[in-house]
Amino acid sequence: MIAAGRETARLIERLPPVRGRVTENAPLAPLTWFRVGGPAEVLFRPADPQDLAAFIAAKPGDVAVTVVGVASNLLIRDGGIAGIVVRLGRGFGDIAVEGADIVAGAGALDRNVALSAQEAAISGLEFLYGIPGTIGGGLRMNGGAYGGEFKDVVVEAQAIDPAGTLQRLTPAQLGFSYRHCSLPENWIFVGARLRGRAGDPSVIGKRMAEIAAARAASQPIRARTGGSTFINPSGHQAWELIAGAGCRGLSRGGAQVSEKHANFLINAGNATAADLEGLGEEVRRRVHAQFGITLDWEIRRIGKALATLEGVT
Repeated sequence: MIAAGRETARLIERLPPVRGRVTENAPLAPLTWFRVGGPAEVLFRPADPQDLAAFIAAKPGDVAVTVVGVASNLLIRDGGIAGIVVRLGRGFGDIAVEGADIVAGAGALDRNVALSAQEAAISGLEFLYGIPGTIGGGLRMNGGAYGGEFKDVVVEAQAIDPAGTLQRLTPAQLGFSYRHCSLPENWIFVGARLRGRAGDPSVIGKRMAEIAAARAASQPIRARTGGSTFINPSGHQAWELIAGAGCRGLSRGGAQVSEKHANFLINAGNATAADLEGLGEEVRRRVHAQFGITLDWEIRRIGKALATLEGVT
C-alpha cells in the first residue's frame, strides 16, 4: 500500500489550491464495483470543470493524474495509485435537454441520461440504460450495449487537455472504434453532447424495460463485479470462448468466473485485486490454449500490483 506520512504530505504541499476536496491516502476500494484495491496517494474531488481545469494548469508537471468515475469497469490493484486520483462527482453530473440533444457532464450516470431522454421524448439513447457507468467512462472506451455505442450518438465531447485548457472535440477527433477512443489518456473528459431523434416516450420506456429485463436475466447484476471482462474478439463472443474453455465457475482466492455469464468476474466476498486479475489471466491462458484466440481486457486495470496469489480451482 502507499504509505501516508512525509511523502504524501510533501505531495499535498506541492499542489495548487482548489475549491473541491483533497484527501491523502484515501481508500479507493469502496468507490469501485469490485470493492477491492489499494488507496490513492491523494484523492481530488473537483468542484466543477473549472476547478479541475485550474488544477491541471497549475499542478507540477511531474505529478501523475488518474481519473475515475463510478469505477464500474475498473480494477484498482492492491498497491493503490501513486500521484493524484481525480474523482468526477456531483459537479460533473448535470444533464440538460436541447432539442433532440442531451448535454451531459462526464459524471452523469448513463442510466440517468437515458431516463432524461425518455422524459424529453428523445429516442436513440435507450442503450445507455443498460450501461452501468458514466458518460466520461463511455467516452473513454466507446461504451456500448444492446445495439448501441457512444460513437453512434456523440456529436461533440468536451475535455481538458494536459495544459488545463477546455477543448471541444468532434467525433473524428475522438477516433472511436470498438471499445476504444484514440484521445490520449492525459486528456480528461468533462462532458458530451449526445444526439437522438424524436420518439414516443412509451415506446422508449418499453425498450428500456426490455433492456433492464435482459440484463437482469443474463448478468450477475447483484454481485460485486466489474462488467464485461474481455472484449469480444472479431467474429466471436468472449463468453462462449470462456465457457468453451471450461472456465465457467473457475475460481482463484475470493474471485470467481460467474456461473451466470462467463465474461463476468465476481468478488465472491473476500477477493483481492490480485485474485481477480490473476483469474482473468488464467482465463486468457486457457482460452488461447483451447482456441488459439487471445482475449483482450475490457476492464481497465490500474495501480501498483502486490504479491500475486497462487491457486486456480
